[in-house]
Amino acid sequence: MNKVLGLDVGSKTIGVAISDGLGWTAQGLTTIHWTEPNYETTIDELKKTIEQEDIQKVVIGLPKNMNGTEGPRVDASRAFGEFLKDQFPVEIIYWDERLTTMAAERVLLEADVSRKKRKKVIDKMAASMILQGYLDSIN
Repeated sequence: MNKVLGLDVGSKTIGVAISDGLGWTAQGLTTIHWTEPNYETTIDELKKTIEQEDIQKVVIGLPKNMNGTEGPRVDASRAFGEFLKDQFPVEIIYWDERLTTMAAERVLLEADVSRKKRKKVIDKMAASMILQGYLDSIN
């Protein structure tokens, strides 16, 4: 199985996670700072990872509302997915990510990580939780 990329698309940052070669575990890779909606500000970093790691599948978190409805952030995530599909030969999978950012925050709080450090890792941790949820569902 090829490695899979997981993305947590926010308005200022994009958390990036990658799976192991067997598709069993996800780990946080990086956080991309970008200027929404200027997708070009993400392209160099994503291109490098997609090409180096031979990524063919990208899982993008959909931040649905708790009642299952979709708000503007879901539209923004889908638009970003369409952009990626136009740029790279990848399959885009959308994954319901309700609670992943809150879960990531809770894990970091329980680990007593300072607020400043939490801010630095929360996005890639959320991306890895999104990706791990997807990997668990297919394995």
